[in-house]
Amino acid sequence: MIVQCVSEDVAVLREQLCDLWSRKELEELRLRTASGFSRFRSPLAGLLMLLDGCPGVQKSRSTTLGQFLLTEFVRWRRGQARVSVKELKDEEEKRNLQLQALELITASQPGYMDLLLEIYELKNLEKNLLLEHVAFLQNSCCFREAALLGMKLGLQEELDMEQMCVPLILMDKLPLAEAYVQDHADLQERLIRLLDSWCSPDFNLEDVRRQFPSLSLSKHQTDQIQPKLLIRHVFRLMEKFSIDPGLCVNAVYKRKLDSLRFLMYKRFGEKNMTEENWRDHVQVTVEGSVDLQVVLVELLVKHSGLKAAAQWAKHYSVPRDRLPIGVWDTMETLSSSQLEINEVCSPLDLWVTPPSHQLQFYQLPLDQQRVHTVENSEQLQLCRDSVLQAGRVVGVDMEWRAGFGTVSTQRISLIQLAVKERVFLLDLCAPGLSHHSLTVNFIRALLTDTSVLKLGYGMSGDLRSLVATWPELKEEPLEFKGVLDLLHVHQQLQRCWRGRTGPRPVEVNEGPAEKGLSLLVQQVLGKPLDKTEQLSNWERRPLRTGQVRYAAIDAYCLVDVYLTLSADPKAFGLPDDLLSIKPSPSTKSDSDKKAKEKRKQTGRRGRQSGIGRTGDQDECVRGNGERHGASITPQELRVVCDNMLQGLGRYLRCVGVDVLMLENTDDHKVAAQIARNEGRIILTSGQPFQTLRSQVAEGRCLTLDCSEKARDQAVRVLKHFNVHLTPSDIFSRCQACNNDEYLKLPREDMTQMMNKRGLIQDTVHKQDDWEAQCDAQVDCNRSRAPGGPAFTPHCRWAPRSALDAHSFRFSGGAEVQLETVPPGLLPRIPEYFICTRCGKVFWEGSHFDRALAQFQDVLNISDDDTTARKH
Repeated sequence: MIVQCVSEDVAVLREQLCDLWSRKELEELRLRTASGFSRFRSPLAGLLMLLDGCPGVQKSRSTTLGQFLLTEFVRWRRGQARVSVKELKDEEEKRNLQLQALELITASQPGYMDLLLEIYELKNLEKNLLLEHVAFLQNSCCFREAALLGMKLGLQEELDMEQMCVPLILMDKLPLAEAYVQDHADLQERLIRLLDSWCSPDFNLEDVRRQFPSLSLSKHQTDQIQPKLLIRHVFRLMEKFSIDPGLCVNAVYKRKLDSLRFLMYKRFGEKNMTEENWRDHVQVTVEGSVDLQVVLVELLVKHSGLKAAAQWAKHYSVPRDRLPIGVWDTMETLSSSQLEINEVCSPLDLWVTPPSHQLQFYQLPLDQQRVHTVENSEQLQLCRDSVLQAGRVVGVDMEWRAGFGTVSTQRISLIQLAVKERVFLLDLCAPGLSHHSLTVNFIRALLTDTSVLKLGYGMSGDLRSLVATWPELKEEPLEFKGVLDLLHVHQQLQRCWRGRTGPRPVEVNEGPAEKGLSLLVQQVLGKPLDKTEQLSNWERRPLRTGQVRYAAIDAYCLVDVYLTLSADPKAFGLPDDLLSIKPSPSTKSDSDKKAKEKRKQTGRRGRQSGIGRTGDQDECVRGNGERHGASITPQELRVVCDNMLQGLGRYLRCVGVDVLMLENTDDHKVAAQIARNEGRIILTSGQPFQTLRSQVAEGRCLTLDCSEKARDQAVRVLKHFNVHLTPSDIFSRCQACNNDEYLKLPREDMTQMMNKRGLIQDTVHKQDDWEAQCDAQVDCNRSRAPGGPAFTPHCRWAPRSALDAHSFRFSGGAEVQLETVPPGLLPRIPEYFICTRCGKVFWEGSHFDRALAQFQDVLNISDDDTTARKH
């Protein structure tokens, strides 16, 4: 029982303190609190009595009166040497105070926990009492408080991990569950195994929820328990806690299955992955898994035919009872030699490539003897002596095997160092090199030597991979010195060229638009890089000739570009000192700063994950995301917007872009299906980007900042794709249904149709009556003369016969939406445009002027357009 106060009744003091708290008189409150504590015969008992009657959390306050009193008590007792639990002589009194303090730790007073644990030394209570209170919190649905208390008291080993962590995961509080198992290796493994079990196809969320019947979940919380999100967490935690991937069979299988499907699409859909690279990656992906090997055979039947499926089935000895129909019969009809998977001989695996390749792509101006592979310490010393010379200009590049999402951080397989007369390839897969201290010391010396100029392109990703390869670099952080990131030079170059009257002429090849380093090489040296080997398996040994040539070019082109730019920087609009060029300043708005980071930086050339390897400027449409080269019309741009960007979709339709939009109930994967089937580009935002970009071709999935207004997003998309927008594109497509075919109807016909439907009242027949009704119903465009539309939109025109004269329906079944036309418009608007797909009626009005104003910074207005607008 708490000792009664002699000097003052506790209830009266609490009432006075509450009054001061409500009036926010904090200084007086501090004085009154300290005075009250001093008058208590037992301050520890008096404090508990004060706290017992304090109000809980209030919406208008960031803290509570109880928290304030606890903080003031800690401050007050610093000058009171004997006010502590350990000074109490009566063990029963001490225990009673601790038990009462423990009872105050509840969900209604979450801010009490830390200070009560400290003041009353609750860790010294019997462990069974502490465990009972944690169980009490659990049974009271105070799952967060139970976990926090268990962590602060160090009870994780005595508590049931699943009982503690499963409710937290269900409540979307996985970070708290991670903190709960921190420093407990066995619990970390059990947590990841638990999450992995939820990735199983047989997992049923309802079975888990039945274990916690009192736990109520929102739709958002249940939406977080889905395989694609759980798999992401599993891989993140595997890396964070250094857990063996072999323990996470479900997540690893699903990631490898996605990788296999992606490889099939790259090879047989896009047809831009070579047979050699495809084979290398497929064999690594399906190795050791009969289930994945069966899937491979099934996919080959679909994409390549029975013969290829039979060859791979024979190669992996897939059980007969698991083969798709027809594969076994094909295996029976083919000879042993026909079932062998033959080596592929590519002309690009020769050091000297065919003339057509030389005409199209940048070539290494060195012969093969000047490209040196470094595999041991002796060769490394020769490389060091050649590279670490004062005044050297060194191109630095790195390669790693694409993990296709199965690993979070890539470990480097090859480091390329290029100087003017030769290239060195440091083979980190060679055991005599990768783990040698001389290698780490050399890399550290190179990157910190101010007398040697190092060139790279988007080097932040390289730094992360260096740390993943050599963790010792994290213990003593690596600081780049004497480094020029040509990405920043490229950004400056782009800004200079955008300010000119026309783009710098470059050779334009068929195929996808160049980007990143390849675009820089094309703009400066005239030809792009051949990126065929970019997705090759850089861990295979020996490297193919094509891989060696690609690796050498990737580093040497940096030196070539730098020497060309520095020879005459003014010709490129650059300053004399290229090192003075700084990274592009941030242009984020206030809303951008408040928005959460939507994705991790993918590093140089977007190669961090290997799936949809698109650079930062390509993946995230931001300020400097314009694409150079030939422009396109809005009608040539075909996109699909996910259900988070419907506003953007309507804006793009407004300017004539072909846009499909997902319904609110559609899963994000529908966007990928549409994109693949119809050749569209995916526009998305936030977390779905990482998943969607792995299901489509490179550069076919873009993410936008959802904190931006839809209009600003639309402008970014138009600039990114270099869309040539004219006034005639405005409203050339129906915003409601995406149709680009209209029926042009004169005022007389519209009036007649509305009369037949009884939509024009007989009382409205005079001109002034028309005017009055028009003003009452719609804000017409008063700045436009009534002589006719100022432009003819770029759309398809339907003949008058396309509309049935009796039913007012088009051949597709759509009926003209006559009821949407205010009768007062008829005297003012001479022509109407009717969508043949949905029947919506449009006319030229103030919306057109507003659209012109909104997109004026991307509009291309010719003299003809200006003349038309004036007349």
